[in-house]
Amino acid sequence: MNKVRKLIIGTTLFAMFALAVFNTPMAAAQEGPGRRPFTHGDRTVGGFAGAPLISIALKHKDELKLTTEQISNLENIRTHYQSQVTPPQQQLTAIEKEIATLMQQTPANLIQIKAKIQEAEKYRSELRYLRVEALENGRSVLTAQQQDQLKSLVRSTRDQFRKQPGQPS
Repeated sequence: MNKVRKLIIGTTLFAMFALAVFNTPMAAAQEGPGRRPFTHGDRTVGGFAGAPLISIALKHKDELKLTTEQISNLENIRTHYQSQVTPPQQQLTAIEKEIATLMQQTPANLIQIKAKIQEAEKYRSELRYLRVEALENGRSVLTAQQQDQLKSLVRSTRDQFRKQPGQPS
């Protein structure tokens, strides 16, 4: 009976860990200096899902007819965002490593694991808020027409990626 109990607890912990790791945006792995900012699997401001909107806007600055001031503002927003997310990303990565270490212990200390999971969620919510804040600041720089154009660009790019090779258009 004790082996069955350990198996159930171990399986539950593994499932919780897998959900925590694989069902989150994995902010620490996706963002930061030199990486694409604003990627997130959840719906975000303006109905975009997972799009690095400020980077896309800057990449398509000619199509969007961005002014020099708009370009400067968007670059500043992106730089500020990247500098803000680095500390919580590092903390989140460290906590996830601690959780993995705690889960390898036999028997696992569920109280410590739960506390670490809750601590990790605080950093995830902070990262999510910073993402939303940067998106909103970026959106405020664009005109309504530019926002609509950006939505169209994102939609067409997403549709192109969804088409499987060898499938009819």
